[in-house]
Amino acid sequence: MTRSPVPAGHARRSAERSPAPSGMSLHTLQGRRKYLTPDERTRFIAAASRQPPEILTLCLVLAWTGCRISEALALPHADLDRAGGLVSLHCLKKRRAGIVRDVPVPEGVMAILDLVHDLDPSERRLWPIGRSTAWQRVKAVMREAGVGASAASPKGLRHGFGVHALRSGVPLTLLQRWLGHASLSTTAIYADVLGAEEREIAARMW
Repeated sequence: MTRSPVPAGHARRSAERSPAPSGMSLHTLQGRRKYLTPDERTRFIAAASRQPPEILTLCLVLAWTGCRISEALALPHADLDRAGGLVSLHCLKKRRAGIVRDVPVPEGVMAILDLVHDLDPSERRLWPIGRSTAWQRVKAVMREAGVGASAASPKGLRHGFGVHALRSGVPLTLLQRWLGHASLSTTAIYADVLGAEEREIAARMW
């Protein structure tokens, strides 16, 4: 009898993802991912381009900064640096209140923000709407883009940004700063999501 190269119970244990030391995980208890794939990100941005201008810009900021939706809704005009291509995000978590992080965005994204909102140095909010309303609009875009149910959550775009950044070669410490994580161990969960790259690396052992 030929012995299987896969230990008994291995598949089941693989599906039970281990959370990071911070307690955060990129998968549900059933092993389903909670982040957007590269293809879903592309479809989400394409679907957002068919929305009203203010919803388009909200979706772009969420997708390209990885910020929390509450952080995006708190953004005033003055916190967008048109010349430098930076978005200054204020951490709203109690333990990290008062901390500001600058996240660079593509030139095209900043140009759209300027065109839609006519950016100025004022303290006017870019999106004077409530969190629930904003999320319902973003969720509708996710639905149109065909984003998987487990990833279509308030943190799906944030997690998708983290995974996309690491796959693009962004250093873990820089991603930590962009996401506003207090601990590098929290950011490190994104390094555990390699998809096809993980299989390619494993294949070198076979």
